[in-house]
Amino acid sequence: MARPSPKKLAHAREVLAALREQVPEPRCELVHRNAWELLVATILSARSTDRGVNKVTPVLFARYPTPRALAAAPQPAVEKLVHSTGFFRQKTKAIREVSSAIAQRHGGVVPRTMGELTKLRGVARKTANVVLGTAYGVASGVVVDVHVTRVAERLGLTRHQDPLKIEQDLMVLFDESEWIDLGHRLVLHGRYTCTARKPKCDLCACAPVCPSAFRFS
Repeated sequence: MARPSPKKLAHAREVLAALREQVPEPRCELVHRNAWELLVATILSARSTDRGVNKVTPVLFARYPTPRALAAAPQPAVEKLVHSTGFFRQKTKAIREVSSAIAQRHGGVVPRTMGELTKLRGVARKTANVVLGTAYGVASGVVVDVHVTRVAERLGLTRHQDPLKIEQDLMVLFDESEWIDLGHRLVLHGRYTCTARKPKCDLCACAPVCPSAFRFS
């Protein structure tokens, strides 16, 4: 990857300072107690909301508290529990199969590397980055979801729409030590301030350095 120009790096530093002010406590909003619960919750969050997933997982994990237990659970019973998250049949199959792989091939422990995680069913880079960064503190990359895609483009951090290319842009603009918190900050900023339809530019600390500020008003 080519090194960004001094001008782009300076802009990234300004954006990061503004994001730190706007989102002082970066965090993952999926409720979890360990890496496996976070992995399952992240898979369930596809095309759903964290709030919706958080309503489902307490019951799911109370009934099936380990990877082995969830892997052995009947498909219809799990489908009923996760139905409200949408695409429940595919998601049920995915979380049962990933739990089976963790139980049988990884001794019940979620892998700690990008390579091992992305070999599991239903686990792409975004999900792996969430788990590695949040559960293990491993800066394997930057989480890129729909919020990050939108916010990164608006802030002038990327011109791409492809998640992998966006992630690459962010990884060269920001130090590795920032990757985990940066992903959380961009997600939360997109979720609550830089929203898709009516971004709250008048309440945004990033507005002074954002090339898109107020263009939606």
